[in-house]
Amino acid sequence: MAELKGRVKQIVDERLKKLTSLQENKINPYPNKFDLLDKKEFSEDIKLEFSKLKEEEKSGKEKVIAGRIMSKRKFGKLAFCNIQDLKGEIQIIIRGDESPKKVLDLFKLLDTGDIVGVRGEVLKTKTGEVSIATKELTLLTKSILPLPDKHKGLKDMDERLRKRYLDIIMNPDVKEIFIKKQKFWSATRGFLEDKNFLEVETPILENSAGGASATPFQTHHNALDLEIFLRISMGELWQKKLLVAGYEKTFEIGRQFRNEGMDAEHLQDYTQMEFYWGYANFEMGMGLVEELYKKIAEETLGTLKFEYAGHKVDLGKKWARYDFEKTIEKETGINIYNTDKKEIIKKLNELSLEYEDSSDKWRLVDVLWKYCRKKISGPGFLIGQPVELTPLAKRSKKNPNKVEQFQVIIAGSENGNGYSELNDPLDQEKRFEEQRSLKDAGDTEAHDHDEGFVEALKYGMPPACGFGFSERLFSFLIGKPLRECVAFPLMKPESEVEPKQTKKKK
Repeated sequence: MAELKGRVKQIVDERLKKLTSLQENKINPYPNKFDLLDKKEFSEDIKLEFSKLKEEEKSGKEKVIAGRIMSKRKFGKLAFCNIQDLKGEIQIIIRGDESPKKVLDLFKLLDTGDIVGVRGEVLKTKTGEVSIATKELTLLTKSILPLPDKHKGLKDMDERLRKRYLDIIMNPDVKEIFIKKQKFWSATRGFLEDKNFLEVETPILENSAGGASATPFQTHHNALDLEIFLRISMGELWQKKLLVAGYEKTFEIGRQFRNEGMDAEHLQDYTQMEFYWGYANFEMGMGLVEELYKKIAEETLGTLKFEYAGHKVDLGKKWARYDFEKTIEKETGINIYNTDKKEIIKKLNELSLEYEDSSDKWRLVDVLWKYCRKKISGPGFLIGQPVELTPLAKRSKKNPNKVEQFQVIIAGSENGNGYSELNDPLDQEKRFEEQRSLKDAGDTEAHDHDEGFVEALKYGMPPACGFGFSERLFSFLIGKPLRECVAFPLMKPESEVEPKQTKKKK
């Protein structure tokens, strides 16, 4: 145990003494199960059920709960504890003149933070609070370290993320985030399964990082003596090979990794969903995605309306179409096809936007687009992207300089990306070669040339629509930065964190 100081050390010493007393009294402070588990109910369910009973039905109703003691107080012969479980809290009462001696003796050795099991009669106190009069009390886990102060709580965000288990204990709203997140992914999976998509698993470790424009994590595979990469897409090239194999609808939900920047909307390690729909195009994909997003929002939030970063979004309204070329020209005065790198850089400087000097023209165009995107609340689809920015998408029949791509725009951000998949192996091979030239010139986000994928395409892949979104969408729906929506985000070791400077009083 780390070195303890002051009041905390005193509290721990007192609890260790109680632990010794428990053991001396033949009470196991860490039993291997709760004997009444099969009868256990949740606090909020008990209170709801009790509120619906007629007065003559309420007497003698016994219930069993289990959870953590969040508060403990004594008034004369009466003692009270608030027990917190997964769904909420309920008060238990220990009566000095009525509760069994075994209960009274154990209660003296309990502290806030301890996990207990309780059997007793449900009743309503004089103040109107539904409570349980304790008849049987079981210690399930003795807590050694004290919980944070109930009123002060955990204020520092770094500490909250580092000790997320405490953050969840002390903040019901944080606990609710991860319950909603499960609903989010469950709704996604259920929708796709109902549409007859097959869930698949593809490799996380790859010989080349394909399927997206991103900087990969690289590692060494000892057994095969290979330099390999953690995937940067949700098996895009693998799922397309499954289309070649004859599967018509596939999807995958899993972790992917990008060794890039970190902000409210980006992490390096996150969950992504991608689906691939054989014989469909991007227009059909937009219809399916709009339906999917409405289903997800309804099941996660119970509404199609939410707010994020000052944007008010209603997924139930008509979804707009935003043309890439026209939107940039409207907001910046730059026509991306009638300009050069020098003019774009001039505009980027005027707008005080950051960019890499070594970037080619189209990477700089993408920076311009991201500036424009922040002004769009949506919901809607961005269309008409340049072929140079999407090497895996099919060219537009109307304009071969553009691709059949669609990106979901919500609250000033991209929250999903899809397109009519390129299935012309010769065109694909040429685009990979162009990406290889960019990579050789120093573009770390350029696509790798995947010869195995091109070979698979040469056997024939049906026309298809592919689409994906990450857990960023979830963070937007609930209005939280992405990092707060991850149960245990990657953190620097505490030993490497510089202590915060405290301001001196004048």
